[in-house]
Order: sequence, then C-alpha cells, then structure tokens
Amino acid sequence: MDKNKSLGKDAWSAKALNTAPNSENQIHGDDMAKEFGFKGGLVPGVTVSAYLLHPIIEKWGLDWLEKGWAKCKITSPLYDKENFSVHLNEISENKILSNLKNSNQVVTANAEASLLEDIPDAPKIRNDKIAIKNFQGPRASKNVWMKLKKDGCMAFEYFWGGKDPLIYLKDQNNLPDLLNPSKKGLSNLSFLLGCSNWALASSAYMNPWIHLQTTSQNYQALSLNSSVIAEIQVNEVYEKKGHEFVDVDVNLFKQEDKSCIMTINLLSIYKVRGSSN
Repeated sequence: MDKNKSLGKDAWSAKALNTAPNSENQIHGDDMAKEFGFKGGLVPGVTVSAYLLHPIIEKWGLDWLEKGWAKCKITSPLYDKENFSVHLNEISENKILSNLKNSNQVVTANAEASLLEDIPDAPKIRNDKIAIKNFQGPRASKNVWMKLKKDGCMAFEYFWGGKDPLIYLKDQNNLPDLLNPSKKGLSNLSFLLGCSNWALASSAYMNPWIHLQTTSQNYQALSLNSSVIAEIQVNEVYEKKGHEFVDVDVNLFKQEDKSCIMTINLLSIYKVRGSSN
C-alpha cells in the first residue's frame, strides 16, 4: 500500500465563522485588523484549528477525543464568511496531516494529528488559586511574563454548555454528531483550545495579540454542561522580527473530579510589531 494515502482532494469544505467579533482582542474586529494591514477581523486561531481537525474527528471519532494528539499552526489569516477547504493526507493508520486552503486556494493553516497507542501520563492538578470572574491581569510585557513565570499564574474556570455553547460553524447540524450540542454534545476544539486563549489573555492584558500554534494531547471527552479548570504556566518570552512572543502550557481539568481533559502548549504574539500596546 502507498505510504501516503490521499483521503480526497477536498476532504471537507465550509464557510468560516468569526466566533469572536466583539472580543477584547480587537484583532478579531474589522477596525483594528485593518490598521495592521488585514482585510478584516481575523477568525480566531482556535476556530481555524477546529476546522483543521473537523474531518479527522469525523474519521477517528471518540478515540481521538480520548487519546488524540495534534499540532495546529496558523500561517495566514482566515476571514469571516470566507469559503475554505480542508485537505487530508494519511501518513499511516494513526497519523494524518491536514491543511486549510482559503478562497484563493492559499494554504493558511496546517495540522498534524495522531492516535497514540501509549499516551503520556496525565498531569495532576496543582490546585492553583482560581481567579474571580472577569479577573484581568496587568498589561503584558516581558517583565510581567517573567514575573508570572517565576511566581505562577492564577487558574481560571470555564463552562461548556448552557443555552448558546461555543461552536465553530454557524449551523450546529453541520458539526459531527459527537460535537453537536443537540446530539452527543461533546466539547469541540474551538472551546477547548479557546480555554488556553482565555487563560493567557486573562493572565496579562494584550490588545491586539495573535494566536499562532497549539500542540495538544487529549485525555478524555468533555460532556455538555461541564465546568473546566485551566491552569497556566509561562515557559518562554522572546522577541523576533519586531514581534514579541509568549509560550505557555495550559492544562485543562474537569471541575467535578479534577481529572485531566487536555494539555495544551500555546504559542502567541503578545505584542504585534508596530503596536503601541
């Protein structure tokens, strides 16, 4: 059998949804995004990651939600209502590459996903102090991140469910049944990876900032109407080509029994070149 088995030219296509047009990170709004040379507000990186992994979840199902690994990288913007397609390439029985092409057929994001036979041991919750609702840390800077690296960060609590759970497509019926809130209702990547974004943005104030990459390991699926505790640890802070970057680890735990849901390594630009913030 050919080592690289194609799963089809257009494995899946859809219309992009900006899931955060009114975010405090105004790079997702048209006005600020245009100030930095973009055509409009950017679709969040976690939503793009959900698109990259959508056909993979359709293929591997619950197995991937319980023990899947993924590395998702955003290389160019995707815009609200833009048509896109996700293309898959099966490297082996347990490894798939995917890339996302925008309406101009330009690759704007890519992912590697695996089903691991032996997953790493799940981390234990540290029981970091949970921040009060709407907690906002100090304005982000290298000194602030280094202090948080040394002293530790607050933990944050998020809720999957309610009347309007966060989904990555306009119509929930276009989600896999596992992720459709009106069917199985398991949490999707836009929410789970989004927890790492929210924890980062709450730890230190940034506006604008840009999500670049996540590497994540799943340990269990998250059922509808469940609370999540996100614990965050700062790893690295550095400057490159005028942008300032922060690298963090975020571990997600079920609030009810403190068992691990997912580990996430997140790389972001916390200060965009030319920004005064």
